[in-house]
Amino acid sequence: MDKALIEGLSHNEKRLLLALDELGGKGSPEEMISNGRFDVEVEVLRAALALESKGLVRTEAASSKSYEIADREAASALPERKALGIITENGGKISLGILADLMSGGDDKIAVGWLKRKGLADISSEGDSKIITLNDAGKKAAKEKMPDEALLERMADMPIPESDADPKTIKDLKSRGGLIREVVASKRTAELTPSGVEAARSGLDMRKQVTDITDRLIQSGEWKEVEFRKYDVNIPAPPSVPAKKHPLSRLGAEVRRMFTEMGFTEMSSEYVQPAFWNLDVLFTPQDHPARDLQDTFYLEEPASMRIDDEALVEAVRGIHENGGGTGSTGWGGEWSREKAEAALLRTHSTVSSIRYVAEHPDAPQKAFSISRIFRNESIDSTHLPEFTQIEGIVIDENGSFDMLISIIRDFYSRMGFDRIRIRPAYFPYTEPSLELEVFFNGKWMELGGAGIFRPEVVAPFGVKRPVLAWGFGFERLAMLKWNIRDIRDLYISDLDVLKGNTVL
Repeated sequence: MDKALIEGLSHNEKRLLLALDELGGKGSPEEMISNGRFDVEVEVLRAALALESKGLVRTEAASSKSYEIADREAASALPERKALGIITENGGKISLGILADLMSGGDDKIAVGWLKRKGLADISSEGDSKIITLNDAGKKAAKEKMPDEALLERMADMPIPESDADPKTIKDLKSRGGLIREVVASKRTAELTPSGVEAARSGLDMRKQVTDITDRLIQSGEWKEVEFRKYDVNIPAPPSVPAKKHPLSRLGAEVRRMFTEMGFTEMSSEYVQPAFWNLDVLFTPQDHPARDLQDTFYLEEPASMRIDDEALVEAVRGIHENGGGTGSTGWGGEWSREKAEAALLRTHSTVSSIRYVAEHPDAPQKAFSISRIFRNESIDSTHLPEFTQIEGIVIDENGSFDMLISIIRDFYSRMGFDRIRIRPAYFPYTEPSLELEVFFNGKWMELGGAGIFRPEVVAPFGVKRPVLAWGFGFERLAMLKWNIRDIRDLYISDLDVLKGNTVL
């Protein structure tokens, strides 16, 4: 026998070897506890698994299924049994209306359904009434127990093993919802291998086993009477998973660090905004489809948010109705302050950008945000109703469309993506406008939009310099970095995936 293997056994492993040998080489945790070798089952199981890894024990697990009554009151009188009695007392047939009057709580509908399902009754019409009539099988069932009643009667005394019950009857009883419940019992056994038998009979040292040397152990002299456990450094140990931030948190920190290194200031805004700042200031017409309930989450409380800056309100009104002196014709019609003051969950983080422009109208300015936004979107592999945008603006007297494209390419190059495509696009608040796409999984995937704010957007704030603006999809960037095909996987937080994710 391998001496090192024996010396490396824990005290509980030795106890289990001896207990199994006493039981003829095989036994269950319950037997180990009953013979006084162990106090709790978990000690047996841990020792058995450790011995199995050393080739001294084989473990087996078997499970059995049985059924027991969960609702004794309901099991004592099935609705169809009561209906059988009532129909029989009425000569074997009765109108459904009268049956409903005689059975409370909607039990008549349940009873009729089961009578039909079991083939015990037929339903016919007589004038304006529906009549239920017992057939021969129903008349017979009225005089004797039905199979499910007989099974429930047996269950009243003890659980019924799966092997002793008719599968169809069990299926019907389970479909009644809460009437019976399934009970699964597991039985584990451990058996000595030939090596285990040899180890159990090798004269195991059963002295108290210690793993740490303490002052008390030395000073008391107890160290002379105990066994110091030896460790096998070759035995596999469970992996140690360090605490770490969620991958999306780390990606956000990386994006934030990248922009701050480029000289940007972080900006923010509240989730709840009036439509004025979310749409009207951005020159989005009040009949634009984006304002519909199908695209926007409007609030019931508060339903509106008052805009106190009257000068700004009038400036935006004029721009929408006639261009307000910007050289634009505006959208025409009559601008509604009521629509502008409707409260909503922000649909894009551009609301942060325009608020920042309003507070910092003078060039040069560079700002960014990583912001949560909300849209009434259908959930699929690339869309969520709640997601995150990477927003940014640059106010610069030399700002141009070429500068905007350069910033975009520089950002994604720093993130490790060089294969990007830029194509023309339309947004109500930028001109010219572009959409950015990255090649992913064999196709081009849209990541966001960008452009230069129109004069109608910046004029109310006295901004005279070009304002470059963009909004990129944060989750889609994560999908690119980690080759994720379904955006929902980012928020499932599967523990195995998170544990396997790198720390850096």
